[in-house]
Amino acid sequence: MNQNKSQKPLRIIISGGGTGGHIFPALSIARAIQRRDTNAEILFVGAHHKMEMEKVPAAGYKIVGLPVIGFQRKFLLKNLTFFPKLFISLSKCRSIIKTFKPDMVVGVGGFASGPLLWTAQRLKIPTLIQEQNSYAGVTNKLLASKANRICVAYDEMHRYFPEKKIVITGNPVRKDLQHIKSKSQESLEHFNINPEKKTVLVVGGSLGARTINESIAANLDELIHKDIQVIWQTGKYYYETAVQELVAYKKHHVQVHQFINRMDLAFATADFIISRAGAGTISELCIVGKPVILVPSPNVAEDHQTRNAMALVSKNAAILVKDKEAKTQLIPELFKLASDDQRRVELGINIQKLAKPHADDLIVDEIYQLIS
Repeated sequence: MNQNKSQKPLRIIISGGGTGGHIFPALSIARAIQRRDTNAEILFVGAHHKMEMEKVPAAGYKIVGLPVIGFQRKFLLKNLTFFPKLFISLSKCRSIIKTFKPDMVVGVGGFASGPLLWTAQRLKIPTLIQEQNSYAGVTNKLLASKANRICVAYDEMHRYFPEKKIVITGNPVRKDLQHIKSKSQESLEHFNINPEKKTVLVVGGSLGARTINESIAANLDELIHKDIQVIWQTGKYYYETAVQELVAYKKHHVQVHQFINRMDLAFATADFIISRAGAGTISELCIVGKPVILVPSPNVAEDHQTRNAMALVSKNAAILVKDKEAKTQLIPELFKLASDDQRRVELGINIQKLAKPHADDLIVDEIYQLIS
């Protein structure tokens, strides 16, 4: 599509965040808009004290923060400030929209997404929801009736949204993941990996995954005995503990990282992957096309990570280990996979069939269509 030819620059607000699973798709959409129209003006709206307030400016975009917080179903005392902060956020959203005058508001999920889209809909601004998961969250379900378009990554989302508004686009992923086969040599050098040995990449998200981390820590002896190299992203909460665990082990067998900036190289060097089952992560894993063992987080709304994982497992594209069984089953499943060449090839082929590498451009197609 050609660049936008209107007199005034296209103005888009992208709202949401909280985790990398919301932030990275949001940034991908922003970049896709600017590839199409270099004059487009993009403003992000996030939640105070969440990851987006750091990650979005680092990517070169302006962001405004809201005081909004999540509603805690289990901890009622924490909800005492929920409604005051929500009302303040709604007032601020109205001011942001009146000042910025967006042509479109895009919500990617997270605390800030709800108030901004709700306000935009009442001010008659077109809205687009980008739902990453196979199970829609409460906020997106409430916003769906007045949304103009809902971009999804999974089939059968008409269970949650008006079917006529749904477009299956997939989830946007980082572009640097799309050509990892050409980066194999660079990845070996970057991580100082022995190409003669099998390598497992362990990722639990930017904050970490306690069960996965504890399962790896408890089985370091076995991993080393099997001569499997480990690239281990712990997340920030488990990093110091993992460093202490590794004092007694050879550094070249197990590498520990709080956060891996070059995930393209990490994926390129891995023979197989252990991961949580966030929607954005699964979309990236489909692009990467490596065999994966998924350990869905139980600490998410409506157990949606298990639903995400089952969408792959049902197509023989991944292995599922339940979080409560990970300490006893995860490493045995890893060893079984390491010894079965045919199974690894089969899983890699099947998961790559599910990839949607141009999701960001498809979403931008919908944005332009709605605006025009």
